[in-house]
Amino acid sequence: MDPNSPPVESRHYFKGAAGLVVAIAVVAVLLIALPGYRWFFLISVGIGLVVAGILRLWNKWRPVKEEDVHDNKRPLGLS
Repeated sequence: MDPNSPPVESRHYFKGAAGLVVAIAVVAVLLIALPGYRWFFLISVGIGLVVAGILRLWNKWRPVKEEDVHDNKRPLGLS
């Protein structure tokens, strides 16, 4: 790849709510058409719920304190 070549524009066919609707439709079709995906989906959702619960409890019992927050919001000086 040539370092002096202009950047390639990315094409986003589905933005915002349309992308979400397409993603839900694809998941629904896969869950209906391919039974193997059902188990994968259920296991993935279960793992996600367990991780979300652990993070929620962690942040409830050990909330972020003021001294834990750094004052420098842009450590690299980028604006």
